[in-house]
Amino acid sequence: IGLILLCTTTISSLQCNHLPLQQRKVIENSLQLLDKMGKKFPQQCLREKMSFRFPEQVLKPTQKETVKVAIEEIFQHIFYIFSKNLTLAAWNGTAIEQFQNGLYQQIEQLEACVIKKQTHYFQSKEVNRLKLKKYFQKIDCFLKDKQHNLCSWEISRAEMRRCLQLIDKVVRKL
Repeated sequence: IGLILLCTTTISSLQCNHLPLQQRKVIENSLQLLDKMGKKFPQQCLREKMSFRFPEQVLKPTQKETVKVAIEEIFQHIFYIFSKNLTLAAWNGTAIEQFQNGLYQQIEQLEACVIKKQTHYFQSKEVNRLKLKKYFQKIDCFLKDKQHNLCSWEISRAEMRRCLQLIDKVVRKL
């Protein structure tokens, strides 16, 4: 039993060591799937554009663990948004499913690698969590206010693309 636990811990830590590389691949794949989901941004949606203002400071902490926690939180929110009321989006169902599966797998991987202990960055983590929650609530409210219509989904898809690109930039620096 001890040998099995040792091997499992070793394999898990090896996976965590390669996490930035895995994240880059998942993000690259997710961006491609976002493109596959729908067509070009509809012209009629341009006048409905909205600025959600992603809280970029949550991805700038000096501690890698804090950044990983923020990325996990972002993936969870994106997964949540793309898990409901997609019927009016008229997107490619296979691409949506692959996008959701990729996010879910990455969330699982991050949860396994991120230190869950209450440490010196706990307060910073909570502040970041609140900022992210507020940001994603704006997107969720926007979708609800627009009754999950095509334009609201296209605007949200464009925002998620921007969000993933910001994460990619940070992950490349880790």
